[in-house]
Amino acid sequence: MNSFIPTVDALPTGHPVKVYYQETALIQAVLLELYDADPVADFQHYFNIFNQLTTIEKRFSRKENQLFPYLEKYGWEGPSQGMWSFHDNLRDQIRLLNGYNSEKNTAKIIANIPYLIKGIKRLMSIEDARLFPKAMDLLSEDDWKEFYIGDEEIGWMLLEKPTPYPAIEKEEYVHPSQDFQKRDLSFSLENTFHYDEGYMTPEQVNLLLRFLPVDITYVDENDKVIFYNRGDDRVFPRSKGIIGREVRFCHPPKSVDMVLRIVEEFKAGTKDVAEFWFNFKGRIIHIRYFAIRNDNKEYKGVIEMSQDITEIQKLEGQKRLLDWD
Repeated sequence: MNSFIPTVDALPTGHPVKVYYQETALIQAVLLELYDADPVADFQHYFNIFNQLTTIEKRFSRKENQLFPYLEKYGWEGPSQGMWSFHDNLRDQIRLLNGYNSEKNTAKIIANIPYLIKGIKRLMSIEDARLFPKAMDLLSEDDWKEFYIGDEEIGWMLLEKPTPYPAIEKEEYVHPSQDFQKRDLSFSLENTFHYDEGYMTPEQVNLLLRFLPVDITYVDENDKVIFYNRGDDRVFPRSKGIIGREVRFCHPPKSVDMVLRIVEEFKAGTKDVAEFWFNFKGRIIHIRYFAIRNDNKEYKGVIEMSQDITEIQKLEGQKRLLDWD
């Protein structure tokens, strides 16, 4: 698995593809250790190696959320389907082994580890022969320069964080909410506004907020209600008359002192979250308050989020398949 390595060696330090190959070398070393590890003789040693390998989830996630969208932009959708499914198969194997690990079922571990090792090796051979060479052909240099911030948010398997690419001075960092660089996108930017990550029209923002499965009320730094979302099944009724109203007049007397204390603590910076849950008309209601602060940590208000969690509390086990039939 070294057909593409000479090209990778010539890449600048920190280039996303070069970082992927640094991870590949790490994975190969970990797989060798895992192959030799004996969970019967020394379970903890095996378990430590296995846990190191499971950080491969960061690699999967970077490919799915960073690399694949760029490939789609150039018309190559295969990795978003086939390779993502490959990732999911490996995730299933890791999940299965995690179950055996929790039971210390060494017989099952020994029987299944070879399948995981073989699958990861197969994946890396496809990356080397197909994915990364074609990605290098399709993506422009400017494309690769846009990867670092997103990659950093997800993380790497490497013990040390890779050098930023392109190399940037600390003062040159631009927060995504202030990044107005124009890029080739697959949708129109007409009538949109730029948010921290992405573009949306006012209609799309309104629809997003309306269909969120939680009730949201936003009180600004002046203690005035400036927004609430209009869902079909709000836990607590709201009407447009609340807009512009002081928060102390929006709660019943028995709870207003508590709400005002939350706001005071948020303003003082001593607290950031408060939450409550209780029975209401036969339903279990979860209410959370979050302090809103800007990049300079200045208080900009509080969001109240209310949700009926009655059905959520009834969930047990797992549901991984669609059952619409």
